[in-house]
Amino acid sequence: MGEVREAFVELQGRLGRPGTSNLDRLREVQAGRGRIGDEELERLAAESRWPVAALTGAASFYADFAGSRRGRRHIRVCEGTSCFASTQGRHIGRLEQVLGVRRGECAADGSVSLQAVRCLGYCYDSPAALDGEQPCTGENLGGLLAGVGNEASLRRAGAAVPMTPPEIPYASMVDHPVVLAGLVSGEPAWAVWPGVVTAGSPDQVTAEVAASGLRGRGGAAFAVAKKWSMTAREPGPRYVVANGDEGDPGSFCDRLLLESDPHRVLEGLALAGFAVQARQGVVLVRSEYPAAVARMRAAVAEARSAGHLGTGVHGSSFDFDVEIVEGAGSYVAGEETALLHALMGLRGDARARPPYPAICGLFRRPTAVNNVETLAAVPWVLRHGGAAYSKMGHATEPGTKLVCLSQLFRRPGVYEVEFGTPLRTLLDELGGGLREPHTLRAVQVGGPLGGFLSPTSLDLPLLAAPLTEAGVALGHASLIAIDSAMPAAALLRHIWAFGAAESCGACTPCRVGTRRGLELAERMLDPSEAAAALDAHEPLIEVLRVASLCAFGRGVSGAVRSLIRVYSDELRHGGM
Repeated sequence: MGEVREAFVELQGRLGRPGTSNLDRLREVQAGRGRIGDEELERLAAESRWPVAALTGAASFYADFAGSRRGRRHIRVCEGTSCFASTQGRHIGRLEQVLGVRRGECAADGSVSLQAVRCLGYCYDSPAALDGEQPCTGENLGGLLAGVGNEASLRRAGAAVPMTPPEIPYASMVDHPVVLAGLVSGEPAWAVWPGVVTAGSPDQVTAEVAASGLRGRGGAAFAVAKKWSMTAREPGPRYVVANGDEGDPGSFCDRLLLESDPHRVLEGLALAGFAVQARQGVVLVRSEYPAAVARMRAAVAEARSAGHLGTGVHGSSFDFDVEIVEGAGSYVAGEETALLHALMGLRGDARARPPYPAICGLFRRPTAVNNVETLAAVPWVLRHGGAAYSKMGHATEPGTKLVCLSQLFRRPGVYEVEFGTPLRTLLDELGGGLREPHTLRAVQVGGPLGGFLSPTSLDLPLLAAPLTEAGVALGHASLIAIDSAMPAAALLRHIWAFGAAESCGACTPCRVGTRRGLELAERMLDPSEAAAALDAHEPLIEVLRVASLCAFGRGVSGAVRSLIRVYSDELRHGGM
Protein backbone atom coordinates (compact mmCIF):
# COMPACT_ATOMS: atom_id res chain seq x y z
CA MET A 1 0.00 0.00 0.00
CA GLY A 2 1.30 3.48 -0.88
CA GLU A 3 2.36 5.73 1.98
CA VAL A 4 0.48 8.90 2.80
CA ARG A 5 0.83 10.64 6.15
CA GLU A 6 -2.34 12.36 7.33
CA ALA A 7 -2.69 12.69 11.07
CA PHE A 8 -6.45 12.37 11.49
CA VAL A 9 -6.75 9.63 8.87
CA GLU A 10 -4.06 7.60 10.63
CA LEU A 11 -5.68 8.26 14.00
CA GLN A 12 -8.96 6.77 12.77
CA GLY A 13 -7.14 3.58 11.87
CA ARG A 14 -5.24 3.41 15.15
CA LEU A 15 -8.39 3.91 17.21
CA GLY A 16 -10.10 1.16 15.25
CA ARG A 17 -13.14 3.38 14.77
CA PRO A 18 -13.31 4.23 11.07
CA GLY A 19 -16.72 5.58 10.27
CA THR A 20 -18.68 8.05 8.19
CA SER A 21 -20.92 9.54 10.87
CA ASN A 22 -19.10 12.77 11.79
CA LEU A 23 -20.93 14.88 9.22
CA ASP A 24 -24.27 13.54 10.45
CA ARG A 25 -23.34 14.39 14.06
CA LEU A 26 -22.53 17.95 13.05
CA ARG A 27 -25.72 18.16 11.01
CA GLU A 28 -27.84 17.10 13.99
CA VAL A 29 -26.34 19.85 16.14
CA GLN A 30 -26.87 22.41 13.39
CA ALA A 31 -30.51 21.38 13.00
CA GLY A 32 -31.22 21.40 16.72
CA ARG A 33 -29.27 24.47 17.86
CA GLY A 34 -29.13 26.56 14.70
CA ARG A 35 -25.35 26.78 14.91
CA ILE A 36 -22.31 24.75 15.94
CA GLY A 37 -20.48 26.49 18.78
CA ASP A 38 -17.45 25.64 20.87
CA GLU A 39 -19.56 23.91 23.55
CA GLU A 40 -21.21 21.66 20.98
CA LEU A 41 -17.85 20.76 19.47
CA GLU A 42 -16.43 19.90 22.90
CA ARG A 43 -19.44 17.70 23.65
CA LEU A 44 -19.28 15.92 20.30
CA ALA A 45 -15.57 15.31 20.75
CA ALA A 46 -16.13 13.77 24.18
CA GLU A 47 -18.98 11.56 22.93
CA SER A 48 -17.09 10.30 19.92
CA ARG A 49 -13.63 10.27 21.54
CA TRP A 50 -12.44 12.24 18.57
CA PRO A 51 -10.14 15.33 18.62
CA VAL A 52 -11.87 18.69 18.87
CA ALA A 53 -9.52 19.97 16.18
CA ALA A 54 -10.82 17.40 13.67
CA LEU A 55 -14.45 18.29 14.33
CA THR A 56 -13.68 22.02 14.31
CA GLY A 57 -11.90 21.66 10.99
CA ALA A 58 -14.93 20.02 9.41
CA ALA A 59 -17.42 22.43 11.00
CA SER A 60 -15.52 25.45 9.73
CA PHE A 61 -14.89 24.03 6.26
CA TYR A 62 -18.34 23.01 4.98
CA ALA A 63 -20.85 25.63 3.89
CA ASP A 64 -23.72 23.84 5.66
CA PHE A 65 -22.07 24.33 9.06
CA ALA A 66 -19.99 27.49 8.77
CA GLY A 67 -21.24 31.07 8.83
CA SER A 68 -24.13 32.62 10.70
CA ARG A 69 -26.67 30.70 12.71
CA ARG A 70 -29.48 28.98 10.89
CA GLY A 71 -33.01 30.28 11.34
CA ARG A 72 -36.10 28.24 12.06
CA ARG A 73 -36.77 28.60 8.38
CA HIS A 74 -33.67 28.22 6.23
CA ILE A 75 -33.60 29.14 2.54
CA ARG A 76 -30.76 28.30 0.18
CA VAL A 77 -30.68 30.41 -2.96
CA CYS A 78 -28.61 29.44 -5.97
CA GLU A 79 -25.96 31.79 -7.33
CA GLY A 80 -24.58 29.26 -9.82
CA THR A 81 -23.84 30.25 -13.39
CA SER A 82 -27.19 29.29 -14.92
CA CYS A 83 -29.09 31.24 -12.26
CA PHE A 84 -26.65 34.12 -12.59
CA ALA A 85 -27.02 34.11 -16.39
CA SER A 86 -30.81 34.09 -16.19
CA THR A 87 -31.11 37.17 -13.93
CA GLN A 88 -27.57 38.62 -13.71
CA GLY A 89 -27.88 37.79 -10.03
CA ARG A 90 -30.84 40.09 -9.40
CA HIS A 91 -32.99 37.28 -7.96
CA ILE A 92 -30.81 37.24 -4.84
CA GLY A 93 -31.36 40.93 -4.09
CA ARG A 94 -35.09 40.56 -4.64
CA LEU A 95 -35.21 37.58 -2.29
CA GLU A 96 -33.31 39.53 0.36
CA GLN A 97 -35.92 42.26 0.09
CA VAL A 98 -38.84 39.87 0.39
CA LEU A 99 -37.40 37.99 3.35
CA GLY A 100 -35.96 41.04 5.09
CA VAL A 101 -32.59 39.36 5.60
CA ARG A 102 -29.34 39.46 3.66
CA ARG A 103 -27.64 36.35 2.30
CA GLY A 104 -25.27 34.82 4.78
CA GLU A 105 -27.32 36.20 7.67
CA CYS A 106 -30.10 35.21 10.02
CA ALA A 107 -32.94 37.46 11.15
CA ALA A 108 -32.50 38.87 14.67
CA ASP A 109 -35.55 36.96 15.89
CA GLY A 110 -34.24 33.69 14.40
CA SER A 111 -37.23 33.35 12.09
CA VAL A 112 -35.41 33.00 8.79
CA SER A 113 -31.90 32.70 7.39
CA LEU A 114 -30.64 32.97 3.83
CA GLN A 115 -27.66 31.08 2.45
CA ALA A 116 -26.21 31.40 -1.05
CA VAL A 117 -25.11 28.12 -2.65
CA ARG A 118 -23.42 27.43 -5.96
CA CYS A 119 -25.89 25.04 -7.58
CA LEU A 120 -29.12 23.25 -6.70
CA GLY A 121 -29.46 21.21 -9.89
CA TYR A 122 -32.43 23.15 -11.32
CA CYS A 123 -30.43 24.79 -14.12
CA TYR A 124 -33.21 23.94 -16.58
CA ASP A 125 -35.61 26.24 -14.70
CA SER A 126 -33.36 28.97 -13.30
CA PRO A 127 -33.23 30.75 -10.94
CA ALA A 128 -33.74 28.35 -8.04
CA ALA A 129 -33.91 28.14 -4.27
CA LEU A 130 -34.64 25.55 -1.59
CA ASP A 131 -37.11 26.61 1.10
CA GLY A 132 -36.10 24.00 3.64
CA GLU A 133 -36.25 21.01 1.30
CA GLN A 134 -38.95 22.51 -0.95
CA PRO A 135 -37.63 23.50 -4.40
CA CYS A 136 -38.68 26.93 -5.64
CA THR A 137 -37.77 27.64 -9.25
CA GLY A 138 -38.46 29.92 -12.19
CA GLU A 139 -38.70 33.66 -12.59
CA ASN A 140 -40.52 34.17 -9.29
CA LEU A 141 -38.77 31.33 -7.47
CA GLY A 142 -41.97 29.37 -7.19
CA GLY A 143 -43.76 32.22 -5.43
CA LEU A 144 -40.98 33.34 -3.07
CA LEU A 145 -40.63 36.56 -5.05
CA ALA A 146 -44.36 37.18 -5.37
CA GLY A 147 -44.39 40.32 -3.24
CA VAL A 148 -43.46 42.19 -0.12
CA GLY A 149 -45.26 43.61 2.90
CA ASN A 150 -47.78 41.39 4.67
CA GLU A 151 -47.08 38.46 2.39
CA ALA A 152 -43.39 38.71 3.18
CA SER A 153 -44.16 38.71 6.90
CA LEU A 154 -46.18 35.54 6.49
CA ARG A 155 -43.34 33.96 4.59
CA ARG A 156 -40.83 34.90 7.28
CA ALA A 157 -43.13 33.33 9.83
CA GLY A 158 -42.95 30.06 7.93
CA ALA A 159 -46.00 30.05 5.66
CA ALA A 160 -45.74 27.32 3.04
CA VAL A 161 -45.17 28.28 -0.55
CA PRO A 162 -47.30 26.05 -2.78
CA MET A 163 -45.31 25.03 -5.83
CA THR A 164 -44.63 21.94 -7.83
CA PRO A 165 -41.14 22.10 -9.31
CA PRO A 166 -40.88 20.93 -12.90
CA GLU A 167 -39.41 17.51 -13.50
CA ILE A 168 -36.09 17.33 -15.30
CA PRO A 169 -36.71 17.07 -19.07
CA TYR A 170 -34.68 14.28 -20.64
CA ALA A 171 -34.32 12.37 -23.90
CA SER A 172 -31.90 9.87 -25.43
CA MET A 173 -30.72 10.68 -28.94
CA VAL A 174 -28.97 7.32 -29.49
CA ASP A 175 -30.47 4.20 -31.05
CA HIS A 176 -29.83 2.12 -27.95
CA PRO A 177 -30.07 4.22 -24.77
CA VAL A 178 -27.41 3.33 -22.21
CA VAL A 179 -27.42 5.59 -19.16
CA LEU A 180 -31.07 6.51 -19.72
CA ALA A 181 -32.07 2.94 -20.58
CA GLY A 182 -34.34 2.65 -17.57
CA LEU A 183 -36.02 6.02 -18.04
CA VAL A 184 -36.42 5.94 -21.83
CA SER A 185 -36.74 2.29 -22.84
CA GLY A 186 -37.86 0.69 -19.58
CA GLU A 187 -34.81 -1.55 -19.20
CA PRO A 188 -35.02 -2.80 -15.61
CA ALA A 189 -32.30 -2.35 -13.04
CA TRP A 190 -30.80 -5.37 -11.23
CA ALA A 191 -31.26 -7.53 -14.37
CA VAL A 192 -27.52 -8.28 -14.62
CA TRP A 193 -26.44 -8.46 -11.00
CA PRO A 194 -27.93 -11.81 -9.87
CA GLY A 195 -26.28 -13.72 -12.72
CA VAL A 196 -22.93 -12.02 -12.31
CA VAL A 197 -22.67 -12.47 -8.55
CA THR A 198 -23.66 -16.16 -8.68
CA ALA A 199 -22.00 -17.38 -11.88
CA GLY A 200 -19.60 -14.67 -13.06
CA SER A 201 -16.09 -13.75 -12.08
CA PRO A 202 -14.44 -10.41 -11.24
CA ASP A 203 -12.04 -10.81 -14.16
CA GLN A 204 -14.95 -11.31 -16.58
CA VAL A 205 -16.64 -8.13 -15.38
CA THR A 206 -13.47 -6.07 -15.66
CA ALA A 207 -12.67 -7.52 -19.09
CA GLU A 208 -16.10 -6.61 -20.46
CA VAL A 209 -15.79 -3.06 -19.17
CA ALA A 210 -12.29 -2.85 -20.66
CA ALA A 211 -13.66 -3.99 -24.04
CA SER A 212 -16.28 -1.22 -23.90
CA GLY A 213 -13.68 1.53 -23.58
CA LEU A 214 -15.79 3.13 -20.83
CA ARG A 215 -14.08 6.09 -19.20
CA GLY A 216 -15.02 8.15 -16.19
CA ARG A 217 -17.81 10.64 -16.89
CA GLY A 218 -17.02 13.01 -14.02
CA GLY A 219 -14.44 14.97 -15.99
CA ALA A 220 -11.13 13.11 -15.60
CA ALA A 221 -12.04 10.46 -18.23
CA PHE A 222 -9.82 7.80 -16.64
CA ALA A 223 -10.30 4.26 -17.99
CA VAL A 224 -12.76 2.52 -15.65
CA ALA A 225 -11.36 -0.98 -16.10
CA LYS A 226 -7.82 0.22 -15.40
CA LYS A 227 -8.93 1.89 -12.16
CA TRP A 228 -10.72 -1.30 -11.07
CA SER A 229 -7.70 -3.46 -11.94
CA MET A 230 -5.39 -1.20 -9.92
CA THR A 231 -7.72 -1.44 -6.93
CA ALA A 232 -8.17 -5.21 -7.22
CA ARG A 233 -4.42 -5.82 -7.19
CA GLU A 234 -4.04 -4.27 -3.75
CA PRO A 235 -4.53 -6.34 -0.59
CA GLY A 236 -7.97 -6.00 0.99
CA PRO A 237 -10.21 -4.86 2.49
CA ARG A 238 -11.24 -2.62 -0.37
CA TYR A 239 -13.99 -0.06 -0.98
CA VAL A 240 -15.99 1.24 -3.91
CA VAL A 241 -17.34 4.78 -3.80
CA ALA A 242 -19.97 6.49 -5.94
CA ASN A 243 -19.27 10.19 -6.33
CA GLY A 244 -22.68 11.87 -6.25
CA ASP A 245 -21.26 15.29 -5.39
CA GLU A 246 -22.38 16.87 -8.66
CA GLY A 247 -21.22 20.37 -7.84
CA ASP A 248 -20.66 21.82 -11.32
CA PRO A 249 -23.15 24.68 -11.77
CA GLY A 250 -25.00 23.80 -14.95
CA SER A 251 -24.97 20.02 -14.51
CA PHE A 252 -28.02 18.15 -13.26
CA CYS A 253 -27.72 14.74 -14.94
CA ASP A 254 -26.54 13.02 -11.74
CA ARG A 255 -29.55 14.41 -9.88
CA LEU A 256 -31.78 12.92 -12.57
CA LEU A 257 -30.22 9.48 -12.10
CA LEU A 258 -30.08 9.59 -8.29
CA GLU A 259 -33.72 10.62 -7.99
CA SER A 260 -35.34 8.87 -10.96
CA ASP A 261 -33.27 5.70 -11.48
CA PRO A 262 -31.37 5.09 -8.23
CA HIS A 263 -31.36 1.30 -8.55
CA ARG A 264 -29.34 1.53 -11.76
CA VAL A 265 -26.69 3.51 -9.91
CA LEU A 266 -26.68 0.97 -7.08
CA GLU A 267 -26.39 -1.95 -9.50
CA GLY A 268 -23.43 -0.28 -11.18
CA LEU A 269 -21.81 0.23 -7.78
CA ALA A 270 -22.44 -3.42 -6.86
CA LEU A 271 -20.86 -4.59 -10.12
CA ALA A 272 -17.85 -2.39 -9.40
CA GLY A 273 -17.67 -3.87 -5.90
CA PHE A 274 -17.73 -7.40 -7.31
CA ALA A 275 -15.03 -6.55 -9.87
CA VAL A 276 -12.60 -5.33 -7.18
CA GLN A 277 -13.91 -7.72 -4.50
CA ALA A 278 -14.95 -4.93 -2.16
CA ARG A 279 -17.46 -5.77 0.54
CA GLN A 280 -18.61 -2.20 1.14
CA GLY A 281 -19.84 0.55 -1.13
CA VAL A 282 -20.43 4.17 -0.17
CA VAL A 283 -22.40 6.82 -2.05
CA LEU A 284 -21.85 10.48 -1.25
CA VAL A 285 -24.85 12.61 -2.28
CA ARG A 286 -24.57 16.37 -1.98
CA SER A 287 -26.80 18.02 0.63
CA GLU A 288 -28.12 20.41 -2.00
CA TYR A 289 -30.03 17.38 -3.39
CA PRO A 290 -32.24 16.42 -0.42
CA ALA A 291 -34.69 14.46 -2.58
CA ALA A 292 -31.80 12.45 -4.02
CA VAL A 293 -30.50 11.65 -0.53
CA ALA A 294 -33.92 10.34 0.50
CA ARG A 295 -34.47 8.40 -2.72
CA MET A 296 -31.07 6.73 -2.58
CA ARG A 297 -31.56 5.68 1.03
CA ALA A 298 -34.96 4.25 0.16
CA ALA A 299 -33.45 2.41 -2.81
CA VAL A 300 -30.78 0.82 -0.61
CA ALA A 301 -33.46 -0.47 1.76
CA GLU A 302 -35.45 -1.82 -1.20
CA ALA A 303 -32.37 -3.49 -2.65
CA ARG A 304 -31.63 -5.18 0.67
CA SER A 305 -35.19 -6.45 0.90
CA ALA A 306 -34.92 -7.85 -2.63
CA GLY A 307 -31.70 -9.70 -1.77
CA HIS A 308 -29.45 -7.59 -3.98
CA LEU A 309 -27.40 -6.37 -1.01
CA GLY A 310 -26.31 -7.97 2.24
CA THR A 311 -24.63 -11.20 3.33
CA GLY A 312 -24.33 -13.99 0.78
CA VAL A 313 -25.95 -11.99 -2.01
CA HIS A 314 -28.39 -14.17 -3.99
CA GLY A 315 -27.02 -17.29 -2.35
CA SER A 316 -23.43 -16.58 -3.41
CA SER A 317 -20.36 -16.35 -1.18
CA PHE A 318 -20.12 -12.61 -1.85
CA ASP A 319 -21.13 -10.06 0.78
CA PHE A 320 -21.84 -6.51 -0.32
CA ASP A 321 -23.68 -3.58 1.23
CA VAL A 322 -24.01 0.14 0.59
CA GLU A 323 -24.11 3.20 2.81
CA ILE A 324 -25.47 6.60 1.76
CA VAL A 325 -23.61 9.62 3.14
CA GLU A 326 -24.98 13.15 2.82
CA GLY A 327 -22.45 15.84 1.95
CA ALA A 328 -22.27 19.19 3.70
CA GLY A 329 -21.73 21.80 1.00
CA SER A 330 -18.35 21.93 -0.74
CA TYR A 331 -17.53 22.04 -4.43
CA VAL A 332 -13.98 20.78 -3.97
CA ALA A 333 -15.33 17.69 -2.20
CA GLY A 334 -16.21 16.44 -5.66
CA GLU A 335 -12.47 15.88 -6.28
CA GLU A 336 -11.88 12.25 -5.37
CA THR A 337 -9.27 12.71 -2.63
CA ALA A 338 -11.30 15.53 -1.07
CA LEU A 339 -14.41 13.35 -1.38
CA LEU A 340 -12.73 10.60 0.63
CA HIS A 341 -11.82 13.10 3.34
CA ALA A 342 -15.46 14.20 3.45
CA LEU A 343 -16.62 10.60 3.83
CA MET A 344 -14.30 10.29 6.83
CA GLY A 345 -15.86 13.39 8.39
CA LEU A 346 -12.77 15.51 7.80
CA ARG A 347 -12.19 18.77 5.95
CA GLY A 348 -12.69 18.26 2.23
CA ASP A 349 -9.11 19.16 1.35
CA ALA A 350 -7.56 17.75 -1.79
CA ARG A 351 -4.51 15.55 -1.28
CA ALA A 352 -1.38 15.34 -3.39
CA ARG A 353 -1.17 12.25 -5.60
CA PRO A 354 0.40 9.67 -5.79
CA PRO A 355 -0.56 7.56 -4.01
CA TYR A 356 -3.88 7.36 -5.83
CA PRO A 357 -7.11 6.30 -4.12
CA ALA A 358 -6.89 2.93 -5.90
CA ILE A 359 -3.83 2.31 -3.73
CA CYS A 360 -4.59 4.39 -0.63
CA GLY A 361 -8.15 5.65 -0.42
CA LEU A 362 -11.00 5.50 2.09
CA PHE A 363 -9.58 4.80 5.57
CA ARG A 364 -6.21 4.31 3.82
CA ARG A 365 -7.54 1.23 2.01
CA PRO A 366 -7.66 0.58 -1.77
CA THR A 367 -10.71 2.39 -3.18
CA ALA A 368 -12.27 2.67 -6.62
CA VAL A 369 -14.09 5.99 -6.99
CA ASN A 370 -16.50 6.40 -9.92
CA ASN A 371 -19.07 9.08 -10.60
CA VAL A 372 -22.80 8.42 -10.82
CA GLU A 373 -23.12 8.59 -14.61
CA THR A 374 -20.19 6.20 -15.05
CA LEU A 375 -21.73 3.60 -12.76
CA ALA A 376 -25.15 3.93 -14.42
CA ALA A 377 -23.56 2.81 -17.73
CA VAL A 378 -22.03 -0.39 -16.29
CA PRO A 379 -25.21 -2.55 -16.16
CA TRP A 380 -25.86 -1.89 -19.87
CA VAL A 381 -22.27 -2.80 -20.75
CA LEU A 382 -22.52 -6.08 -18.86
CA ARG A 383 -25.93 -6.90 -20.32
CA HIS A 384 -25.27 -6.04 -23.98
CA GLY A 385 -21.51 -6.47 -24.12
CA GLY A 386 -18.51 -4.22 -24.23
CA ALA A 387 -18.21 -4.60 -27.99
CA ALA A 388 -21.70 -3.17 -28.54
CA TYR A 389 -20.88 -0.16 -26.38
CA SER A 390 -17.55 0.47 -28.08
CA LYS A 391 -19.28 0.79 -31.46
CA MET A 392 -21.10 3.90 -30.24
CA GLY A 393 -19.56 7.33 -30.20
CA HIS A 394 -16.15 8.07 -31.66
CA ALA A 395 -13.07 5.95 -32.27
CA THR A 396 -11.10 7.91 -29.68
CA GLU A 397 -13.97 8.23 -27.20
CA PRO A 398 -16.51 5.42 -27.48
CA GLY A 399 -19.94 5.45 -25.94
CA THR A 400 -22.48 8.03 -24.89
CA LYS A 401 -22.54 11.12 -22.70
CA LEU A 402 -25.28 12.95 -20.85
CA VAL A 403 -25.33 16.63 -21.81
CA CYS A 404 -27.20 19.28 -19.80
CA LEU A 405 -28.67 22.35 -21.50
CA SER A 406 -29.53 25.34 -19.33
CA GLN A 407 -32.66 27.43 -18.89
CA LEU A 408 -32.08 30.00 -21.66
CA PHE A 409 -32.48 27.33 -24.34
CA ARG A 410 -35.92 26.71 -25.79
CA ARG A 411 -35.67 23.02 -24.85
CA PRO A 412 -33.45 22.74 -21.77
CA GLY A 413 -32.82 19.37 -20.15
CA VAL A 414 -30.66 16.25 -20.17
CA TYR A 415 -29.81 14.62 -23.50
CA GLU A 416 -27.96 11.35 -24.03
CA VAL A 417 -25.83 11.69 -27.15
CA GLU A 418 -22.91 9.91 -28.75
CA PHE A 419 -19.42 11.30 -28.41
CA GLY A 420 -18.43 13.27 -31.48
CA THR A 421 -21.75 15.07 -31.87
CA PRO A 422 -21.08 18.71 -32.91
CA LEU A 423 -21.82 21.28 -30.21
CA ARG A 424 -23.91 23.22 -32.70
CA THR A 425 -26.19 20.22 -33.10
CA LEU A 426 -26.64 20.05 -29.35
CA LEU A 427 -27.46 23.74 -29.01
CA ASP A 428 -29.51 24.38 -32.15
CA GLU A 429 -31.21 21.08 -32.92
CA LEU A 430 -31.67 19.57 -29.47
CA GLY A 431 -31.83 22.78 -27.47
CA GLY A 432 -33.69 24.70 -30.16
CA GLY A 433 -31.46 27.75 -29.79
CA LEU A 434 -32.13 30.49 -27.28
CA ARG A 435 -35.53 31.66 -26.16
CA GLU A 436 -36.58 35.11 -27.31
CA PRO A 437 -35.45 37.81 -26.81
CA HIS A 438 -32.05 36.35 -25.92
CA THR A 439 -29.09 36.33 -28.33
CA LEU A 440 -26.21 33.91 -27.79
CA ARG A 441 -22.90 35.58 -26.91
CA ALA A 442 -20.99 32.66 -25.37
CA VAL A 443 -21.40 29.11 -24.09
CA GLN A 444 -19.87 27.85 -20.88
CA VAL A 445 -18.81 24.24 -21.40
CA GLY A 446 -18.20 21.77 -18.59
CA GLY A 447 -19.01 23.92 -15.58
CA PRO A 448 -16.99 26.63 -13.81
CA LEU A 449 -13.71 24.80 -14.47
CA GLY A 450 -14.58 24.09 -18.10
CA GLY A 451 -14.38 27.29 -20.08
CA PHE A 452 -16.13 29.55 -22.57
CA LEU A 453 -16.58 29.34 -26.33
CA SER A 454 -17.86 31.98 -28.73
CA PRO A 455 -20.71 31.16 -31.15
CA THR A 456 -18.13 30.85 -33.95
CA SER A 457 -16.52 27.84 -32.24
CA LEU A 458 -19.60 25.64 -31.94
CA ASP A 459 -18.72 23.32 -34.82
CA LEU A 460 -16.33 21.56 -32.44
CA PRO A 461 -17.27 17.95 -31.66
CA LEU A 462 -18.19 16.70 -28.21
CA LEU A 463 -14.74 15.19 -27.67
CA ALA A 464 -12.20 15.95 -24.96
CA ALA A 465 -9.14 16.44 -27.19
CA PRO A 466 -10.56 19.03 -29.64
CA LEU A 467 -12.20 20.92 -26.78
CA THR A 468 -8.93 20.97 -24.86
CA GLU A 469 -7.16 22.33 -27.93
CA ALA A 470 -9.81 25.08 -28.07
CA GLY A 471 -9.05 25.99 -24.45
CA VAL A 472 -12.00 24.41 -22.65
CA ALA A 473 -12.56 21.18 -20.70
CA LEU A 474 -15.43 18.77 -21.30
CA GLY A 475 -16.05 18.15 -17.59
CA HIS A 476 -19.61 17.04 -16.86
CA ALA A 477 -20.59 18.30 -20.35
CA SER A 478 -22.98 20.96 -19.15
CA LEU A 479 -23.72 23.74 -21.64
CA ILE A 480 -24.82 27.09 -20.19
CA ALA A 481 -25.95 29.79 -22.60
CA ILE A 482 -24.71 33.32 -21.93
CA ASP A 483 -26.71 35.96 -23.75
CA SER A 484 -25.47 39.24 -25.20
CA ALA A 485 -26.96 41.31 -22.36
CA MET A 486 -24.51 39.87 -19.82
CA PRO A 487 -21.72 42.37 -18.96
CA ALA A 488 -18.36 40.71 -19.52
CA ALA A 489 -16.81 42.17 -16.36
CA ALA A 490 -19.69 40.87 -14.23
CA LEU A 491 -19.25 37.39 -15.71
CA LEU A 492 -15.51 37.48 -15.01
CA ARG A 493 -16.14 38.53 -11.43
CA HIS A 494 -18.67 35.69 -11.09
CA ILE A 495 -16.05 33.10 -12.11
CA TRP A 496 -13.37 34.48 -9.79
CA ALA A 497 -15.89 34.71 -6.92
CA PHE A 498 -16.69 31.03 -7.38
CA GLY A 499 -12.99 30.17 -7.27
CA ALA A 500 -12.34 32.24 -4.16
CA ALA A 501 -15.34 30.83 -2.32
CA GLU A 502 -14.78 27.16 -3.20
CA SER A 503 -10.99 26.85 -2.98
CA CYS A 504 -10.26 24.37 -0.20
CA GLY A 505 -7.22 26.43 0.84
CA ALA A 506 -4.81 23.50 0.92
CA CYS A 507 -2.32 25.21 -1.39
CA THR A 508 -1.21 28.85 -1.49
CA PRO A 509 -1.39 29.41 -5.28
CA CYS A 510 -5.09 28.59 -5.35
CA ARG A 511 -6.07 30.01 -1.96
CA VAL A 512 -4.38 33.36 -2.51
CA GLY A 513 -4.56 33.42 -6.30
CA THR A 514 -8.34 33.14 -6.53
CA ARG A 515 -8.77 35.97 -4.04
CA ARG A 516 -6.31 38.09 -5.98
CA GLY A 517 -8.24 37.30 -9.15
CA LEU A 518 -11.46 38.46 -7.50
CA GLU A 519 -9.76 41.73 -6.55
CA LEU A 520 -8.66 42.26 -10.15
CA ALA A 521 -12.14 41.46 -11.45
CA GLU A 522 -13.67 44.02 -9.11
CA ARG A 523 -11.20 46.63 -10.35
CA MET A 524 -12.36 45.89 -13.88
CA LEU A 525 -15.85 47.05 -13.03
CA ASP A 526 -14.30 50.54 -13.16
CA PRO A 527 -13.64 51.32 -16.87
CA SER A 528 -10.65 53.51 -15.96
CA GLU A 529 -8.88 50.51 -14.40
CA ALA A 530 -10.07 47.82 -16.79
CA ALA A 531 -7.06 47.63 -19.11
CA ALA A 532 -4.45 47.52 -16.34
CA ALA A 533 -6.40 44.94 -14.35
CA LEU A 534 -6.84 42.81 -17.46
CA ASP A 535 -3.10 42.86 -18.18
CA ALA A 536 -2.42 41.76 -14.59
CA HIS A 537 -4.44 38.59 -15.15
CA GLU A 538 -1.97 36.64 -17.30
CA PRO A 539 0.84 36.14 -14.74
CA LEU A 540 -1.72 35.26 -12.08
CA ILE A 541 -3.42 32.73 -14.34
CA GLU A 542 -0.06 31.13 -15.11
CA VAL A 543 0.79 30.72 -11.42
CA LEU A 544 -2.54 28.98 -10.81
CA ARG A 545 -2.03 26.74 -13.83
CA VAL A 546 1.48 25.65 -12.93
CA ALA A 547 1.52 25.56 -9.13
CA SER A 548 -1.96 24.53 -7.93
CA LEU A 549 -2.12 21.30 -5.95
CA CYS A 550 -5.18 19.85 -7.69
CA ALA A 551 -7.31 20.36 -10.76
CA PHE A 552 -9.41 23.07 -9.11
CA GLY A 553 -6.84 25.86 -9.34
CA ARG A 554 -5.76 24.74 -12.79
CA GLY A 555 -9.39 24.63 -13.89
CA VAL A 556 -10.14 28.13 -12.62
CA SER A 557 -7.12 29.47 -14.51
CA GLY A 558 -8.23 27.78 -17.74
CA ALA A 559 -11.79 29.01 -17.41
CA VAL A 560 -10.68 32.60 -16.82
CA ARG A 561 -8.25 32.46 -19.74
CA SER A 562 -11.00 31.20 -22.08
CA LEU A 563 -13.41 33.89 -20.87
CA ILE A 564 -10.83 36.61 -21.54
CA ARG A 565 -10.27 35.15 -25.00
CA VAL A 566 -13.98 35.35 -25.86
CA TYR A 567 -14.60 38.77 -24.26
CA SER A 568 -11.22 40.46 -24.73
CA ASP A 569 -12.51 43.62 -26.43
CA GLU A 570 -15.33 44.21 -23.97
CA LEU A 571 -13.11 43.58 -20.96
CA ARG A 572 -10.36 45.90 -22.10
CA HIS A 573 -12.86 48.72 -22.52
CA GLY A 574 -14.70 48.32 -19.26
CA GLY A 575 -16.46 44.98 -19.70
CA MET A 576 -19.87 46.45 -20.43
